[in-house]
Amino acid sequence: MTLHDRIVIITGASAGIGREIAHRLAKEKAALVIAARSEDKLQQLADELSANGCRVLVARADVSDPNDLSDLVDKTLAKFGRIDVLVNNAGVECFDYFERLETDDIIQTIETNLTSAILLTRMVIPHMLQQKSGAIINMASTAGKHCPAYESVYGATKAGLVAFTQGLRGEYLEHGITATAICPGFTKSGGIYDRMVAASGKKASGALGSTTATAVAGAVVKAIQSGHPEQIVNWPPVRPALILREMFPRLGEMLVTAVSKKFVKRAVDAKQK
Repeated sequence: MTLHDRIVIITGASAGIGREIAHRLAKEKAALVIAARSEDKLQQLADELSANGCRVLVARADVSDPNDLSDLVDKTLAKFGRIDVLVNNAGVECFDYFERLETDDIIQTIETNLTSAILLTRMVIPHMLQQKSGAIINMASTAGKHCPAYESVYGATKAGLVAFTQGLRGEYLEHGITATAICPGFTKSGGIYDRMVAASGKKASGALGSTTATAVAGAVVKAIQSGHPEQIVNWPPVRPALILREMFPRLGEMLVTAVSKKFVKRAVDAKQK
């Protein structure tokens, strides 16, 4: 799918990866609907995009509220008349000892990271079926391919997005609708990686690999254009480690645990101080 004049909804667009995705898609001449909870940050982003000739609609939305999701779809159709691409990017972080997590934290993580993407996709799919074309981009994570210790709930939501994407492809590819799971590793964008570094006072081992918001945004563009099922966005050696885990689960588990557990644990312990 080409992006020129395509109508793209981006959730979680006000900061980090979502903001970078918006700028990258604007360069491809797409028309954007940017959604997040902070209207001030959205308006600032909209001003930047509009200054470069991008058609943009600001839509304040809390993705954990189904009514806000419905309003987001309605506003998009009222403004542009169609929806070509949905980027389910909104998400929250959750890393701690599992037994210490509050019930509200667990529910919020699942609702924001997984349930919202499922519900919003369900609202958008009928319109894509009418158009006989569309693309769904789900922002998963390498944590959804192999979940590090202390990220069990977060990893579960991302694994859910990977499985959700696979199911969508099986059901809708024949109707001209693609679905792609984007799986970044630790991303240097003010998100969970930077907070872990700040909390622990130490950088992660180079063996963990990392990526940038710019690289993730580029992967989103590539996914829309190519329709590929999955994009792993991380510098070596995470990619071969994930392949190894698929072939030799126990060995892969030992390797991933060895390079990730100490880093995440330092950050978790620092939160308690």
